[in-house]
Formats: sequence, C-alpha cells, structure tokens
Amino acid sequence: MLLGPLMMGLEGTRLSSEERTLLCHPRVGGVILFSRNFQSPEQLRALTDAIHALRRPPLLIAVDQEGGGVQRFREGFTRLPAPGVLAAVYDRDPAQARALSHDMGWLMASELLACGVDFSFAPVLDLGRGVSRVIGDRAFHSRPEAVVHLARGWVAGMRDAGMAAVGKHFPGHGSVAPDSHLELPRDPRARSALEGADLVPFRRLAGDRLPGMMTAHVIYQAIDPLPATFSGYWIGEVLRGELGYEGAVFSDDLGMAAAAEAGPLPRRARAAMEAGCDMVLLCNHPEAVPAVLRHLPDPDPVSDMRLVRLHGRPVVDNWRKLHRLTRWQETVRRVRGQDPSPEGELEV
Repeated sequence: MLLGPLMMGLEGTRLSSEERTLLCHPRVGGVILFSRNFQSPEQLRALTDAIHALRRPPLLIAVDQEGGGVQRFREGFTRLPAPGVLAAVYDRDPAQARALSHDMGWLMASELLACGVDFSFAPVLDLGRGVSRVIGDRAFHSRPEAVVHLARGWVAGMRDAGMAAVGKHFPGHGSVAPDSHLELPRDPRARSALEGADLVPFRRLAGDRLPGMMTAHVIYQAIDPLPATFSGYWIGEVLRGELGYEGAVFSDDLGMAAAAEAGPLPRRARAAMEAGCDMVLLCNHPEAVPAVLRHLPDPDPVSDMRLVRLHGRPVVDNWRKLHRLTRWQETVRRVRGQDPSPEGELEV
C-alpha cells in the first residue's frame, strides 16, 4: 500500500474509531501530532504504536519539535532552547555553535524516535532578521551563510539519531512581517534580492539532498502571483528544476489563513498537489478531511519513494534505554547550559 498525499491531525490522546477508519484510507499517508495529542512519553508511545500498526508500510508520524516556543511535547522531554540562541554563540565561535546545533538536533530526534515519532518538521531555514512575527528566534541567524552552517549541524545531529530532516519554509518566510497563520504575507522583492539572501539556505541544503522541504504560504508578488505552496513556478521550476531537489515536498498547514487564497480546503489541497507537493497537511479541521480526500489524487509511486525515506530509523528505540546512554546524559547537560527559551508555546 503506497503512502497517500494527506497528512492529517488527530483530536485527542487516543485514536477514535472514526480516526482509525480515516487513517486506513488509501489517500492518507501520515499524521501530524500536537500538544493536544500528548500527555506523557508512555502515552505518546502507545499512540504512535497504534498508528503504525494500522498499515504496511506504516503511516508517517510527524510533529513540530523545534525548541523554544515550538515544542509540542514537554512533560518528560528535555526542554530545548530556541535555535536562535545559537546566533550569539556563532558570532563568537562558529565551530562551537555548529557542535551545539548538532547536539540539539540529535537530542530532539533521539527523544522523538524513542517514542515512535518518525520525524520533526525541522530545521527552520528562514532568516532571523527580526522582521517576521512568526519566525523570530525559530531561525538560527540573520545571515544566510550562518543559517547554512548551523542547519547543517542540526541536520547531521538528526541523521545520527536516525531521523530525516525537513527544512522550512521554502523559499523563505523570514523577511515578511505578517503571520501566515492569520493573514497572507506578500513579499515585494525581486528574485535577485532573494537569491543573495533567503534562498541561499534552501539552495545549499537542497544540494545536500535534504530529505524533505516544506513550502511557505507567502506571495512573492514581483515573481509569481500565487503563494509558494500553490505555485508551479516555485515548486516545479525553482525547487525541482533550478535547485535540482529530489526529496519530498510538503505544504504548510492548509488550514492557515494565508492558504485561503486558493479557495475552500478541498480546492487548496488539490492546488498544492498540482503545484508539485508530495504531501499536504490538514492539521486542525477534522470535519473537512472526508471532502479533502475526495479531491486528492490517488497515491503516486514517485511521491511514495520520496516519502518512505522519512520513516524513522532509530539508533535507540526505547525511552528507558535512551536515558541510560552516557551520550544522552552529556548532551542534555550541554543543551540545558544554553540560554533558556520562553516557557509558552507558540500556536504555529
């Protein structure tokens, strides 16, 4: 059974009978989890085991676990600082900052994999220019080359743990102020301005064969009239063509306000797929899932080949074993030594 093109959210900490039925639909390929789906590492493992047991190959299970304000699972997990804390370290000592980024990527991935989560939508490749209200300290740095250096460390840490990385938000969300969860951002710059700035991390990480990329719900109005998620130009011509990217392409959440530009939810899903996405996300609208499934294409063998590479391959697949590792204990100490991040969770 191929992985379908829809990644859907769940309502609670256990699967309902209705959710079990939907997850067996051939056009479903994955689940994205949130804090509403989490009580403890033990409960999370029971939930992921139940999801993975439904199908062969198993459905993908993802989460946004970046650190700082974007950490869905907290109780029992190591509190991760926001990636932005690495900027000051990088300015003093780039090698130390990259080593810390590797630690943070490894720790995040190891703890998720030990609870049965396949991957996190991380790292953020956007520039932290102090412009975007929704990116903020989720970004590593304001300078493109620094973002590349730190992101490569994070990706390597994830890979060492057995997790594939998914960079976001192509082709760059860090230079527009509006929050795409609430409104549609428009970036007026010419393509040449993006080339030397926002596009640099995506170009370099695409060249590294990053396993996954997530698109931005942003219109770059001097370049293309559509948000990147629904743009054949950005996904087909630029990402696939110019950048030669061969990994899996995910839409950002189709329920966000910025995605309304493409119409009702079923039409948004279809438009994102036609633009070149391999999988689309519908995180918070369970009532719309049946209609969206009717508008999606059947699973595609090429997309399936890209998506199956995102299944977790944990080096340590047991929570207790992980906590006994000297490496885990030492990494926790190093990561906790960084500047603390705000306790509150961002709704992103």
